[in-house]
Amino acid sequence: MSPDAGAALQARLAGLRAVLFDLDGTLIDSAPDLAGAANELRASRGLPPLDYALLRPMVGAGARGMLAVSLQVTPAHAEFEPLRVDFLARYEARMLQETGLFPDVPPLLEALERAAMPWGIVTNKAERFALPVTAGLGLAARAGAVIGGDTTPHAKPHPAPLLEAARRLGVAPGQCAYVGDDERDIVAGRAAGMLTVAAAWGYLGQGEPVEAWGADFIVQTPEALLKSLQLA
Repeated sequence: MSPDAGAALQARLAGLRAVLFDLDGTLIDSAPDLAGAANELRASRGLPPLDYALLRPMVGAGARGMLAVSLQVTPAHAEFEPLRVDFLARYEARMLQETGLFPDVPPLLEALERAAMPWGIVTNKAERFALPVTAGLGLAARAGAVIGGDTTPHAKPHPAPLLEAARRLGVAPGQCAYVGDDERDIVAGRAAGMLTVAAAWGYLGQGEPVEAWGADFIVQTPEALLKSLQLA
């Protein structure tokens, strides 16, 4: 990093006023329930369960990703929509059965709150799922904003959901950091003019490696996030 770029980054850190997070794979580990719904769907069609290690990386891609890996069905397939509806119904029935916060996330959020740093959630999970999940895990009452994939007319990687979260927090987008575990999170954060942080503890998908996403920071743990943002 050049001296000028380093100075610009330090200036952005000094002006940080809020932190926004992706949900699945960043704050919460929802993979067990999403993988469970996928294997329930396979069982209903007489297929054996897939190994969890095959399903976990695709969690960030939602129903589309889970159907692709569990049944090799893409949106172009004639049965995609009924299978999507079936999968989502199965997930909704169990979405808090095994899902929980990543172990180091509670201290992270507590540290932000002690520092009087507002935080919010921006996820591509539809409000139908995002609102009960965040409420059930005790996040909704603490977050300054919970933005779902259908809260605005566009989902990530479009910046609209992030801009709406900043608006609700009353903070300029350039004073926000956005933390996520998928490349589209970093694309959305950059488009919104936010500081971007890749959460390497998350699912990361099966696309480009995290080092190629162009994030301002890559962090391995929630504790390292606090240090990167100069909040610890």
